Amino acid sequence: MNDSKYVYLDNAATTPMDPRVIDEITKHFNETYGNASSLHSLGNQAHQVLEKSREIVASLINSEKDDIFFTSSGTESDNMAIKGVALKNKERGNHIITSVIEHPAVENPCKELEKQGFDVTYLPVDYYGMISLDDLKKAITDKTILISIMFANNEIGTLEPIKEIGAIAKENDIIFHTDAVQAFGKIPIDVNEMNIDLLSASSHKLYGPKGVGMLYIRNQGKRKGWGNYIKPIMHGGGHEKKMRPSTENVPGIAGFAKAVELARDEMTEEIERQTKLRDKIIKTIIENIEETYLYGHPTIRLPNNVNIGFKYIEGESILLSLDLEGIGASTGSACSSKSLEPSHVLRGIGIKNEDAHGSLRITVGRFTTEEEVDYFLEKLSPIIEHLRKMSPLKEN
Repeated sequence: MNDSKYVYLDNAATTPMDPRVIDEITKHFNETYGNASSLHSLGNQAHQVLEKSREIVASLINSEKDDIFFTSSGTESDNMAIKGVALKNKERGNHIITSVIEHPAVENPCKELEKQGFDVTYLPVDYYGMISLDDLKKAITDKTILISIMFANNEIGTLEPIKEIGAIAKENDIIFHTDAVQAFGKIPIDVNEMNIDLLSASSHKLYGPKGVGMLYIRNQGKRKGWGNYIKPIMHGGGHEKKMRPSTENVPGIAGFAKAVELARDEMTEEIERQTKLRDKIIKTIIENIEETYLYGHPTIRLPNNVNIGFKYIEGESILLSLDLEGIGASTGSACSSKSLEPSHVLRGIGIKNEDAHGSLRITVGRFTTEEEVDYFLEKLSPIIEHLRKMSPLKEN
């Protein structure tokens, strides 16, 4: 099949680069090749691009530009935040609170810290994937140094009550980190209004290049009572104020900044457009295909995310059948989709293993058209009908 005709509905896994971002990166590959730490004019030019990019990224979350630190990915940012806080504050406390549906980039660093003597509480979630604020309050002890709750779930799209979590953290003088990889650039975020101390984001989730991410660190640790509350986990030169040593990828960062600028300027329009496509997909599937279930909150969810459970069949079979029709979707997180284990997110919201295997995640994006959605919906029904006829789990 011609790639130009491929219907891509897996934007939560990664997004295609916006042509305007590609132009920006290409310009800097050609013109801004100096090392941003060099003292000569080409180095100074690269440094200026780096600082301008920092300012643009900060504008999306209403932060100070000096609180933005560039990394290679959302995963690196999550590790910097969680391990950095733990290492810096282990004399003050050893307790971390997170949830059972976090991305592996948060879950696995927490598990690693448990091996080093840290105590981690994994909060349960309800059927929609939301934590309970009462559970959060009850979990806090005098040893709690960090709360890390994702902004939006990457599989089911549910938005957590971030502002309320931030208020609880601030009231108890606990550092609050959120993995905002899926939400950054898709919905409004204000780190001050929401009392967020640390925030992770990734470029390739909002039509920017892969290999670039960022970590927001409030005041770089000047919050009263904590001092510098995050310790670097990498050591080298003085890049990124010694928080993340490595020569900065200036063209990639400039592309990230361009992607942020576009997301910021087009957000209101895209939220409205993508929400309409999302709701059309949900309504059409639920009304026309029997024994299907929407996972995640029906309204408090990302504007581009749909996760549907189909009884009696496996998501992988649906994916392969869709791919033959020129349609790309997902069964869950792309970071763990090759695992035979059912989604830990779906298990976390109480879905039985056999049903969790039958989920399909559809995520629309900036370049998704209504015609493409109609094509997907047209092809999906006969695929489900065909697979169910072959399924040993369903009485035909």
